[in-house]
Amino acid sequence: MKVLLLGATGTIGASTARALHQQGHETVCVLRAPSAQLLHATCVFADPCDPKTWGGTLREGAPFDAVISCLASRTGAPCDAWRVDYQAHIDILEAVQQAGIKHFVLLSAICVQKPRLAFQKAKLRFEQALMASGMTYSIVRPTAYFKSLSGQLERVKNGKAFLVFGDGLGTACKPISDRDLADYLTGCLTDPNRQQKILPIGGPGDAITPIAQGEALFKALGQPVRLVADWVDGVTVAPGEVVLLENCRVNVGEKKNNPELAKKMAALCDVFVHDAFGTAHRAEASTYGIAEHAPVACAGPLLAAEMDAIGKALQAPKRPLVAIVAGSKVSTKLTVLESLSGIVDQLIPGGGIANTFIAAAGHNVGKSLVETD
Repeated sequence: MKVLLLGATGTIGASTARALHQQGHETVCVLRAPSAQLLHATCVFADPCDPKTWGGTLREGAPFDAVISCLASRTGAPCDAWRVDYQAHIDILEAVQQAGIKHFVLLSAICVQKPRLAFQKAKLRFEQALMASGMTYSIVRPTAYFKSLSGQLERVKNGKAFLVFGDGLGTACKPISDRDLADYLTGCLTDPNRQQKILPIGGPGDAITPIAQGEALFKALGQPVRLVADWVDGVTVAPGEVVLLENCRVNVGEKKNNPELAKKMAALCDVFVHDAFGTAHRAEASTYGIAEHAPVACAGPLLAAEMDAIGKALQAPKRPLVAIVAGSKVSTKLTVLESLSGIVDQLIPGGGIANTFIAAAGHNVGKSLVETD
């Protein structure tokens, strides 16, 4: 088969290029710059997200049989996610349909089943568009990549912390290797049982938590892991040692922004970097108080990008400007709502916030989430 491969410079994409070559497929990759990993593929140098820059390739030589997209947003930030995970894929879908390509293999993610983040919602929106397109499709949703483990290999080797979300116990998955996932994606081209389907796929063995993943990594490197539950008064870390700290949200005084707790957290660092936009609105010890007392406090790249996007939207907006504000509690959004009301042309509350407004207007909301006070 002649296959168009997008996202070929990522770890999964490069593995997929190798799998396609090994299984005898002719592969054409669209990428921005040459890559030593793609010696067995024909490379077209253009912007993978913009079919206008490479669409002519689809009409050259023998017709293409299929497209495999391993393309994904780099940051996962909302603007990046909707630009790449959704809109770029919509443009690609239109281009390959016009070229007569019949089969679209999409690398998605299992987390779109419960979409909360922008990149999850963007991926899910495109999945829906692909299924409605009339093309033969194979939507592959890996439970996890070993990248979540192997990607931190150098960090741990260099004595840095193994990163987890929350306490590292809230989720469990079956990581799949790059090679196995690439073989599975390539197999979608010829296996009719993998077509017109959404395909959850994971690796062998039992599901493992991020904590267990970290322990496996430390064991492979011959380094012990130490979990410290009570760390706010300080923790000693030996050179090359990796220490995992308990979730800060379990500390007494965290949610009430206890100043003493915030001072203790600030004393642990030389520089505090806040890069969690989803918690930036919370005036809590680990998000607000620590910034008041740390020697240096700054925003990380994701938070800075969000602030920049919001700043542009509010300072020089295109009219009409509509703001949609949702969440479970109106009490935590009152200042935001009040501020936006003087800027936007229309303000639309959603979620639990909307229920509170509806109830305040005298309507029955049943058992829906609502703040009565």
